[in-house]
Amino acid sequence: MPPQVLDLLKSRFGYDSFLPLQEEIVRHVLGREHSLVLMPTGGGKSLCYQLPALCLEGLTLVVSPLIALMKDQVDALRANGIPAAFVNSSLTASEVGRIHTAALTGRIKILYIAPERLTVPGFVSFLDSASVSLIAIDEAHCISEWGHDFRPDYRSLKTLRARFPDVPCIALTATATERVREDIVAQLDMQDGTTFTSSFNRKNLTYSVLSVLPKSEHFGELLRLLKKHRGESTIIYCFSRKGTEELVADLKEEGLSALPYHAGLDASIRRLNQERFIRDEVPIIVATIAFGMGIDKPDVRLIVHYDMPKSVEGYYQETGRAGRDGLPSDCVLFYSPGDRSRQEYWIGQMEDAEEKRRARRKLDGMVEYSELTGCRRSYLLGYFGEELDERNCGGCDFCMADVEQFDATVIAQKILSAVIRTEERYGVAHVADVLRGSRSKKVIDAGHDKLSVYGIARDFLRDEIKTISRQLMEVGLLCKGDGEYPTLSVPQAGREFLRNRATLQLTRKKERPSGRRAFDTSRLDYDQGLFDLLRDVRRVLAEERGIPPYVVFGDVSLVQMAYFLPQSKESFSRITGVGATKLEEYGQIFVKHIREYAEENGLEEREKPLERRRSRSVRRPGSTYAKTLELFRQGLPIDEIATRRERSPGTIIGHLERLAAHGEEIDVRNLLEPERFDLIRKELERSETPWLSAVRDALGDGYSFDEIRLARLALQRSPNSPRESL
Repeated sequence: MPPQVLDLLKSRFGYDSFLPLQEEIVRHVLGREHSLVLMPTGGGKSLCYQLPALCLEGLTLVVSPLIALMKDQVDALRANGIPAAFVNSSLTASEVGRIHTAALTGRIKILYIAPERLTVPGFVSFLDSASVSLIAIDEAHCISEWGHDFRPDYRSLKTLRARFPDVPCIALTATATERVREDIVAQLDMQDGTTFTSSFNRKNLTYSVLSVLPKSEHFGELLRLLKKHRGESTIIYCFSRKGTEELVADLKEEGLSALPYHAGLDASIRRLNQERFIRDEVPIIVATIAFGMGIDKPDVRLIVHYDMPKSVEGYYQETGRAGRDGLPSDCVLFYSPGDRSRQEYWIGQMEDAEEKRRARRKLDGMVEYSELTGCRRSYLLGYFGEELDERNCGGCDFCMADVEQFDATVIAQKILSAVIRTEERYGVAHVADVLRGSRSKKVIDAGHDKLSVYGIARDFLRDEIKTISRQLMEVGLLCKGDGEYPTLSVPQAGREFLRNRATLQLTRKKERPSGRRAFDTSRLDYDQGLFDLLRDVRRVLAEERGIPPYVVFGDVSLVQMAYFLPQSKESFSRITGVGATKLEEYGQIFVKHIREYAEENGLEEREKPLERRRSRSVRRPGSTYAKTLELFRQGLPIDEIATRRERSPGTIIGHLERLAAHGEEIDVRNLLEPERFDLIRKELERSETPWLSAVRDALGDGYSFDEIRLARLALQRSPNSPRESL
């Protein structure tokens, strides 16, 4: 990575180092290659195209689905001194014209556009004259009909790709199953690109489900949660507009400040309520799923789903709006069996059979998560194709609970026998009714009150039988079918369990856990008084500038200020999130308040340690770089190393570059032809820019970026006599 890129990372964005995968993706984009980036909310997706945009000559187009998201992103970029703008339906024709002119004359580097803008004749004419160097597509799952938030307007992106076939494209999303990923690549014609998949594990989030309470008691539990997070930003999701309005009214009666957000409100009211939430004027927003996709607010500490969502993808994305700054945050789902019936009703209104089938399959996954008797984090990761390494995640209600093993042999036998006796034609609710001796009309009409299994599990609650049935499915002793009314069946393993009279141990909770996640030890022991003072300073500055408070500084930055107590501009510059522009604009103000607070309270400045993670990750035994180095030292060619490591050749070369930068002896001379190297060397020496795109343009299509990078690596090793070294 050229030093200029790292300089921009600090001076423009205020970061000392990259987050996982960011550096590899940035390098890939600068190499003008297509990329599909799957990275959880808060993982740093935006930087993957914003940083390359500053390095590439020309304009970067960013397709974004919501007006609010564009505005937040542009506000944040401008606060960092980066020329950016957006074009959407909120602007007048004259405003759009001025932005077009600024973009064509190089006064704008990053332009955000709504997907429907691609069908507007005036914008199409603008594209004919624009020098586009990069296309970024945010929320890329919207292009797939298999995704949870399909938007037909996104299909028009095909025309954008066709208009600029040689311009690199980066598609980014936080939620995509394997099928959705394949659809994104096909729709955008990026088969020759590389997919970067970051871990979906948001370790700072705690997941829990409250399912043991009757629906009527949920409000009391909600009040306890809000009391725990008093004064902190909270989003509560409800199923319907009516439920949203009623919950807001109930919260206000309790003296809590809350606002509604749903599609039934006037657009101006929705916009005002959203702005008040973003600017920390109101801590609680109660919303339908219409809210949140365009929100870039990093300090949401609590996400509550007051009703069950319709899919795991939607649930994961909505919970992802918590703790985007990496600080501990809670995600709580309220669940009751009636939630499924409500969702089933809306699925039944669908006319398309295939759409109905997909919706029902997604709902099954959400119910399975809600009724889970194991690690919720493991389930979420597995849904997106990732395996959790730890047996105990330490951050969900099951793993944090006090659990015990119990002998489930007898109740398992009863459940399996009841499924067989009812001819494997009924669901778990009916089987539970039979076992508990219910006098329901359905049980009596079927004659199941005459069965030998009728009433043999009266000492178990209905929900307990359902929970144990779920565990029997997890261990393969019981199966559940598909369809609108899934039935239970006993597979061969279950029948052998009954025949052999085997024993079975299952796990159950002793009690419902409370409090923050157990492993939260990373949060700095900062001065709360100073933190609150700095929040007030941030709010005033934001109001003066008409921007959200987090655009001034996020909570992570304030936490570090309240811990390290920087009392000079030099030490303040080392705080995460402090770039050159913000140092100049805000440094003196914040340092003044920190210094005065420290003097009044007898506190001394702490030195913030230098960032050293990058060196450790490269040289650490067993790291991805060490594995590449081992194969390279065996004399294997780049392509073979890439095949064995299941990486692209460009990624392998990137590993070698980083290894060389950290002192490893990397000799690539045998990989280069002397005559071609000589031509590359001359262009590298002649070029006035560090970006390899200019060198490749001068050499022509016969030279790849990978070959040029290898030549540069050889020059870095022996700069005095490159020809002789080959």
